[in-house]
Amino acid sequence: MEIFLVGGAVRDKLLGVKVKEKDWVVVGATPETLIALGYKAVGKDFPVFLHPQTREEYALARTERKTAPGYTGFQFYAAPDVTLEQDLIRRDLTINAIAEDAHGNLIDPYRGQEDLDNRVLRHVSPAFAEDPVRILRLARFAARFHYLGFTVAQETLDLMRNMVTAGEVDHLVPERVWKEMHRALLEKTPDVFFSTLRNCGALARLMPELDCLFGVPQRPEFHPEIDTGVHTLLSLQQICKLSRASHVRLATLLHDLGKGATPKEELPRHHGHEQRSLPLIREFCQRLAVPKIARDLALAVAEYHTHCHRVQELKPTTLVKTLEALDAFRRPDRFAEFLLCCEADARGRTGFEDRPYPQADYFSRALNACTNIKITDLLEQGFEGAELGQKLHQERVQAVQEFQQAWQAEAAS
Repeated sequence: MEIFLVGGAVRDKLLGVKVKEKDWVVVGATPETLIALGYKAVGKDFPVFLHPQTREEYALARTERKTAPGYTGFQFYAAPDVTLEQDLIRRDLTINAIAEDAHGNLIDPYRGQEDLDNRVLRHVSPAFAEDPVRILRLARFAARFHYLGFTVAQETLDLMRNMVTAGEVDHLVPERVWKEMHRALLEKTPDVFFSTLRNCGALARLMPELDCLFGVPQRPEFHPEIDTGVHTLLSLQQICKLSRASHVRLATLLHDLGKGATPKEELPRHHGHEQRSLPLIREFCQRLAVPKIARDLALAVAEYHTHCHRVQELKPTTLVKTLEALDAFRRPDRFAEFLLCCEADARGRTGFEDRPYPQADYFSRALNACTNIKITDLLEQGFEGAELGQKLHQERVQAVQEFQQAWQAEAAS
């Protein structure tokens, strides 16, 4: 029996990146051998075991054979006669197919070190085409390592395009798409995940609401980049500077979906795109099983981001109604996330990346102006039911009006 460190741990070690977890492959053993040594069996589809002390995963060397379309149609074979090279060749990328033995020697039959040095993401073998999840994984690795200069090998991109044409991505279940997208949203440059999917044609099949934004024009005086899809990815780049939360990043990504449904005769204007975005976001989130926290923030940003951009022009009544619609009084933390998304939208334009966004401060101070208004005080005054709600709204409007007057006076001085 021989044990080798494999996959991401070896790759990250060679890149000088912090190793997050270790995976091991065991050659020349049986399940009974590992169980007798105290390992705990946890694999459902193939033999995977947890080490009795470290709890790290140890998998028996295995081969696999495609038996049906999609990413679940595989038959696995794990036995003592499976070699390390046979196990490594079934992996997705050459940079993930490097092993290290107990003495620190590297086993690299598919030239992964060379691709690491050249910053190339390349498939190990034609078997890559048998599993559509690998398209998502490669796009995620492209997003993770973009800052190091990694690009996708042309032959791998061609293979991915062929997979899309063959309909392989149509077999992906929504939960798996969301799982990979969620992980990609947490990377340094998640926009690369979506651009990679678009380059191979997978974005149009998996997220058509996003794909159709590319090529849709916007008014150049407001959007020098013109293309709505480009603006969307620029906004995603900006939100990554402001928040690490995946649901905040997703809300920014989806904020302009309605522009893809603007009637052609109205272009490049997008009047009413806020409302057109809402059913598209609901469908997107339902189809991909996106968590409620992300869906709700995305809906709020889509519907009210233009209110935020022109908040200094809003009448007190409209401003308070917007705060109430955003549930800002009960959920100030989510309101703060909403403001970050709006700021990213405003800066996600060519030439606007470093522009200040005073609207966020103005909106926050308008909310703070209402904090001294207590429902308990109104209850003590005898207000209840609908009258209580009306009185509370009136008090807030008055507070915002006084805030606006003070703001204007301060700006004039």
